[in-house]
Formats: sequence, C-alpha cells, structure tokens
Amino acid sequence: MKNQIALIPAYQPDKELVYVVEKLAKEHFRIIVVDDGSGQEYDEIFHLVSSFAQVLTHTENQGKGEALKTGLQYIAKHISPPYLVVTADADGQHKIEDILHVCQSAEQFPDSLILGSRRFENNVPFRSRFGNTVTRLVYRLNSGVSVYDTQTGLRAFSDKLISLMLSVSGSRYEYEMNVLIETAKKKIAIREIAIATVYLENNASSHFQPVRDSCRIYKEILKFSASSFIGFLTDYGLFCLFSSLTGMLTFSNVVARIFSSILNYTLNQKLVFHSESSIVKSAVRYFLLAGLILLCNTLLLKGFVYLGVSAWLAKIFTEILLFLCSYLVQHHFVFRKGHTV
Repeated sequence: MKNQIALIPAYQPDKELVYVVEKLAKEHFRIIVVDDGSGQEYDEIFHLVSSFAQVLTHTENQGKGEALKTGLQYIAKHISPPYLVVTADADGQHKIEDILHVCQSAEQFPDSLILGSRRFENNVPFRSRFGNTVTRLVYRLNSGVSVYDTQTGLRAFSDKLISLMLSVSGSRYEYEMNVLIETAKKKIAIREIAIATVYLENNASSHFQPVRDSCRIYKEILKFSASSFIGFLTDYGLFCLFSSLTGMLTFSNVVARIFSSILNYTLNQKLVFHSESSIVKSAVRYFLLAGLILLCNTLLLKGFVYLGVSAWLAKIFTEILLFLCSYLVQHHFVFRKGHTV
C-alpha cells in the first residue's frame, strides 16, 4: 500500500479535530493540518493536534482553497512519491472508515479523482440539500459531467494529480468546485464512493457563507446571466422601438437581434468565457448560433402572437426559453477553452 497522507484545513476548530487526527494516526496516516488563521484562542487545540500531525499555520484567514494548496505545496516539496492524499474536513463529519474507503479507491484508480459522496436524505439541513442540488445542476451545465455530491470535502487522489490540484484557481470554497471543473476539462475520471452523511448540530460548525461563497462558486454562470441580461435589455429596447415605429414584427426582431448579438458576443468573448479561440473562429461559431437562435426566436415569437399573446410579452417568453440553450452551446462550442490558433 502507498503512503497515505491526510490533509485537513482547519479554521477555528473544536476538539473534534483532535479526535479525528488521533484516529487517523492509529490508521498510520501521515497527517498535515493547516491552521487557516484561527487565532490565539485556538492554540491549545492545535498544540494537542501537533502530537499527531504536522501543523502548518496561516497568520491570517485565507480561505479553504488556500489552506488546501498550502498543504499540497508542503506535500509536493517534502514527501516523495508514490503516495495518496485524502482531504477531509476538521469538524468530524467524515467517518474514519469512509476516509479509509476513499483512500482504497484512490489506490485502485490512481489516475482518477475520488469523491466521498453523501446521499442527502433524512435530516439533512435544508441549506445543504438545496445548495448541493443547485451546485450539481450548475456543474452539469458547465462540464457535461454528472456528479452527485459536488460540495464534498472528502476527496482522494494519487501523487499523479497533485500538480493539477496546485494549478487550480480559487482561495475559498470555490476552489473545490474549480477542481471539479478543471478535472472534467482534462478528461480525468471522477469516481464517487458513497459515504455517511453526518451533520453535527445542524451543521453549525460550517463557515460557509451562503450568499458570498455561492457567488464565488457560481460566478461563471452569473457573469453569463449578467451579459445575457444586458443583451436582452438592448434587444428588447430596440425591438419595442422599431416595432412601434414600423409595425413590422419580423423586421424589428431581426434588426434588434443584430445589434444585441454584436454586443453580447463582445461581452462573452472578453469577460465571461475568456475565450482562447481565435476571434475569427469564435465569431463564426457565435454568429452561426445567433442565426439559428434568431430563426427559433422569430418562429416562437410569431407562434405566441398567433396564440393571442401581445408582441412585447411574447418577446420576453421567447428570450427566457432560449436562454439555457444559448448558454450551453456558447460554453461547450463557441467559446470552448483549450482551442488555440
């Protein structure tokens, strides 16, 4: 069996951390704990932990992502391969047998990322159940890969993947989502191992801030939504203007879409997807898509009007229906990353 390393980021932990590292030490893990700026009042806990683990310290809180990367940098510098790394949370919500289980899977599949996948049943807090459902959907839209538990902190991988883990951006909770996104882009297999779902005191120890950290996790699709909304306002405003002046439904829709498409392409190419494709190639793909969507848009618009819906309201319904289609095609085809000229 390869050397097993447990990496635990910790911010203001309770004595559950001491219990976790003691149990892992008995299972012959080499343990690295990163104190992510917890403060002097937690020195006693980290002193107890140091009997079983190497403790690395951030003088100020930098976030879970930075804590993980600090630990990974230490591993890459001081430990010779081959080895397995398992990341676990400090609050005791990962059972020792589950940690062992994901490590065994990582040894069996050294080229894969192993996730300890919780099943959100019974008395799981609503924010955790809801958050994982939304994140699962966003990840599927972005990557095309289905993962049941995108937010699990229990993950295992071999030394073959440590350079990838160090290259992933993100300082806080978004880092773990970015790891999944980059793993999917690199065509690295993701394997899920079912683990127990444990929430101590309704997950009161979690430092996850729903609004702030969700914005970090979902920032790509939020940026796309903002760009699309700006394009929609431009498109809708011009459509209303031209249709009022001319009374010509199709003409107004086509002219408004031409102007809004140019604006939307520029925003998405520069600010949303940070495309590495050549401008010519991405522009050709984008405007082919825009032409197809325009055709669908016009047909839907006429259909709604035929059914008695007002033209202005029909325009809103049509844009909502085509939004998701546009996002998926732009993300996976128009502005796909890794295709350079």
